[in-house]
Amino acid sequence: MLKPGSGFVVPPGGGTRLRAPVGGPVVIKAGTATTGGTFALLEVTWPPLEGPPLHVHAREDEMWWVLEGDWRFRMDDETHRVRPGSFAFVPRGVSHSFQNVGQTAARILVMFTPSGMDRFFEQQAELAPGRGDPEAYQAIAQNNWMRVTGPPLAEADHL
Repeated sequence: MLKPGSGFVVPPGGGTRLRAPVGGPVVIKAGTATTGGTFALLEVTWPPLEGPPLHVHAREDEMWWVLEGDWRFRMDDETHRVRPGSFAFVPRGVSHSFQNVGQTAARILVMFTPSGMDRFFEQQAELAPGRGDPEAYQAIAQNNWMRVTGPPLAEADHL
């Protein structure tokens, strides 16, 4: 934990590297311990045509900055196509999901305020790879103020 008023720098390639719930890595660039709970920043790589289930956060606002790839984001009943350089915001309480709709791995920066969802990714990394245990996924989600409200976009809304 940083002392109050301390800044920090994460060098290129730095951060805590974890296995994502589906596919590629998650790198925690800033989390609860380093920001005093104010926000979390993660760099996430998603495999082609993958994304998380539809879900809602009870306590965090979530933001995405698209670094690479072709994405679609769903927020409540609206779906948006999102490309590199785009920014998307979803306030707490709004059901949302996203999907890499490209044919190659894609990267996004995911931000949460306040922090706390970094713990979700740390706990998910302890599970077996893939979507093999939806009950464990949901239990970890609930433990981190997140509720799964539907399937991933790949299942709910085929391209």
